[in-house]
Amino acid sequence: MAIQWYPGHMTQARKKAEETMEFTDIVIEVLDARVPEASHNPVINEMRLFRQRPNLKILNKADLADPKVTQDWLNYFNAQPNTRAVALSCKKPGDANKIPKHCLALTPHRGTHLKPLRMLIMGIPNVGKSTLMNALLNRRVAKVGDEPAVTKSQQRFDLSDTMSITDTPGMMWPKIAYESDGYMLAASHAIGRNAVIDEDVALFLADNLLKTYPDLLNARYKLDAMKLDVTKMDGVDLLEAIAKRRSYKRHDGLWDTEKTAVAFLTDYRSGAIGRVSLESPQSREAMIENTKNITTPV
Repeated sequence: MAIQWYPGHMTQARKKAEETMEFTDIVIEVLDARVPEASHNPVINEMRLFRQRPNLKILNKADLADPKVTQDWLNYFNAQPNTRAVALSCKKPGDANKIPKHCLALTPHRGTHLKPLRMLIMGIPNVGKSTLMNALLNRRVAKVGDEPAVTKSQQRFDLSDTMSITDTPGMMWPKIAYESDGYMLAASHAIGRNAVIDEDVALFLADNLLKTYPDLLNARYKLDAMKLDVTKMDGVDLLEAIAKRRSYKRHDGLWDTEKTAVAFLTDYRSGAIGRVSLESPQSREAMIENTKNITTPV
């Protein structure tokens, strides 16, 4: 089942962002380091290219992502014109404080009293934009929550006499082109739960991690102690093993798949499984090529 999520208020958020972009010098796009390309909103790219604005890509939650894969993504993004990419955790104030310096490197003509640097923070829901704002200003000015679409309106603040920053609501795009992107975003909690079925998302995540991080799964859930071979398991097997390990049973005696799915997704989102990435530049290229082969008639 393809996942789509585009709440009505995002249309207004897009219009407002387009208006603000005219009076902006640089776009700070916050991405989820575990799914950098899946969490990239193509509409943001269209808007900034139309206004010819440089782009600082923040791969946030880097402390949860595979560092080797994150470096591959940094190399990929930094090869793009008028773009700089950095990996950090917005929960670490020291990391956030480096952002104005990166913005000034992309806009050397700004950052003076005559020409203040005007920064615009954009991104999809729940990637950490509000946490970044709070860290930059060293005070709580933006509401933070562990649910997507917490911020509903723009907020502008002065960082100094020569710099200002505007935070925007999380903005999705009308149609997610690749089915796997929807599942990666749902697993990473960027899509409202009303638009997904937790069991389906957990199965997708389990199949993905079994292929890429079997050792981490084995360590987290003690699969070898249950005499299970992680290399021969699929997503259904893994979720059943977790249910057994934690005794997640319903009143009728069957395994509680919904509770297991939520627990597994929570483990991934919190980093309890370990530092993992759901996509790399190489896997992304392979996925797109495979999709072309499936959809293009021979």
